[in-house]
Amino acid sequence: MAKVKVGIIFGGSSEEHPVSVKSAQEVAKHLDTEKYEPFWIGITRRGAWLLCDGPGPDWETGRCRPVVLSPDRDVHGLLVLEQGRYETISLDVVLPVLHGKLGEDGATQGLLELSGIPYVGCDIQSSALCMDKSLTYTVARSAGIATPRFWTVAANECVDPDHLAYPVFVKPARSGSSFGVSKVSSKEELRDAVEVARRYDSKVLVEEAVVGSEIGCAILGNELDLLAGEVDQIALTHGFFKIHQESDPESGSENSTVTVPADIPAESRALVQATAKTVYRALGCRGLSRVDMFLTPDGTVVLNEVNTLPGLTSYSRYPRMMAAAGVPLAEVIDRVVALALVGRPNE
Repeated sequence: MAKVKVGIIFGGSSEEHPVSVKSAQEVAKHLDTEKYEPFWIGITRRGAWLLCDGPGPDWETGRCRPVVLSPDRDVHGLLVLEQGRYETISLDVVLPVLHGKLGEDGATQGLLELSGIPYVGCDIQSSALCMDKSLTYTVARSAGIATPRFWTVAANECVDPDHLAYPVFVKPARSGSSFGVSKVSSKEELRDAVEVARRYDSKVLVEEAVVGSEIGCAILGNELDLLAGEVDQIALTHGFFKIHQESDPESGSENSTVTVPADIPAESRALVQATAKTVYRALGCRGLSRVDMFLTPDGTVVLNEVNTLPGLTSYSRYPRMMAAAGVPLAEVIDRVVALALVGRPNE
């Protein structure tokens, strides 16, 4: 049988560029080259698209050629530019291994929709919904899911520090990770925290701190046929979970420990998994996503956020939760590619 031609996009111009490269390196280790013919498309921090040999640490300085994704559905693939000429490479499917803005917010998904190439993961609408935490909370609440109380602060808008009960978390509303997030313990800290968040997004979210355990659930599948991975649990010594910002996350975190499976009662585990599936469906997710939640002392599950293109690094939570459920990363790749090919047939 002919191999499936899969375009793997990684890198990107968001603050999560290095995490994306690490995710792609892990995908490269587990991609079955007996089944797939990979075409590695790296996006530099400046936004240049390059067809390269792989996601190694020096991928930008290796043998690379400028490449663009053709919006012409008759091409159904890539245009590789060289010496004033171009050649075409057809693709069967695209696997975006991108995190953060312009990767999991619907922008890349829009390009892929124009191209007509099936792709792994959420569509434009669900990607945009899940990237904006305030919209995520609004839709989740309409589905009966508990969320923290929150306030949005638009560009050039001020928030009255006397109207908040501390501590609160201040976040960029549309960011894929913990960059720009601050825990604010008093009103004197609020203004600076808002300014930090605005470095990453003009729209800022202020939300109440939820007392409870931080937990997560990996989901794989489309519509009614969903697989939940094992639930994980984050134990913090101080601050908040920000492993992707640490200097050597492969060796562990300076303030957190992640346990899989979570040390919670069986009925809580079942509730967490059921809630994650409800959130996933309500937001229109497909392919894969990681749903982060809180489990409060009274057993209530409260939504934190949804990552539509979760990290796939050696230390990332999504592959660890799936592996604990008996689905190693190689099988995750097989399943999400199959879902993309079945769920979005060529037009």
